[in-house]
Amino acid sequence: MLSLDPKDLTVQRLHQLLLGAIGPRPIAFASTIDRESKPNLAPFSFFNVFSANPPILVFSPARSGRTGQSKDTFNNAKAHPEVVINVVNYNMVHQMSLASSPYAPEVDEFIKAGFTPLASEKVAPFRVAEAPVQFECKIQQIIELGQEGGAGNLIICEVVQLHIQEDLINEQGLIDQHKIDLVARMGGDWYCRANTTSMFEVKKPITSCGIGYDALPQDLKNSHILSANDLGQLAGIEQIPNETDVNEYKLLELSSLFLDLEHDASALETALHQRAKALLAQNNLEEAWLTLLSFNN
Repeated sequence: MLSLDPKDLTVQRLHQLLLGAIGPRPIAFASTIDRESKPNLAPFSFFNVFSANPPILVFSPARSGRTGQSKDTFNNAKAHPEVVINVVNYNMVHQMSLASSPYAPEVDEFIKAGFTPLASEKVAPFRVAEAPVQFECKIQQIIELGQEGGAGNLIICEVVQLHIQEDLINEQGLIDQHKIDLVARMGGDWYCRANTTSMFEVKKPITSCGIGYDALPQDLKNSHILSANDLGQLAGIEQIPNETDVNEYKLLELSSLFLDLEHDASALETALHQRAKALLAQNNLEEAWLTLLSFNN
């Protein structure tokens, strides 16, 4: 493994390595105004949500690594501490990228990138009408992390009004993650699209505790089919299925497999592990366990 001391790297090289490793990063498409109320629009991938109570978003318009100069967004935030953070989806990614061009401060990126400015309700900067979600924010604090090129500036914002495209809301009143079609930044010129092909579901153990990796049977840990990630998924079950359930499942679902391979224990074990792996890929944790436990029952 390559081991590097940041002090031995140029800012450009370090920046490339950081952004290549830390991703995908959500994009804050930030709308601000200057002292004369001229609009500015620019995307930043040093961004995330950090609190729900109060609702806090933080993004960082870093100093230019080439010139050391501050971004217009940073200057505007200091002059007029309000911002609209617009969410970026796939339908607007090329326009958003165009808005990141180093236009002069007096140039209106809404016009250059072809976006529609929409009046906000509680802050002065415009919203981007094409954005699926828009957060009107008051800037609470700005933390300058350095004065040299590449130094970040944390802009801590409190959401005072949010706007969500209505057809994105599902029956539970939440944003449908398949419909919003978000994009995120990767390293270099690369982006990531969060659609059905790339997304997968992992149940969060918020109120439950899995049995843990240490509680897995040794024969599963020694599997040549199941990966460490598969074992981690198996270890998330709260309780291992009982013998009665295993035998019933074996009889109903696995009988043909056991009949076909009854004289080849090694092949049978391999087939069961392959079946369990496929079930885990479908998030079918209980059936994966029932399949694996049937080998010794």
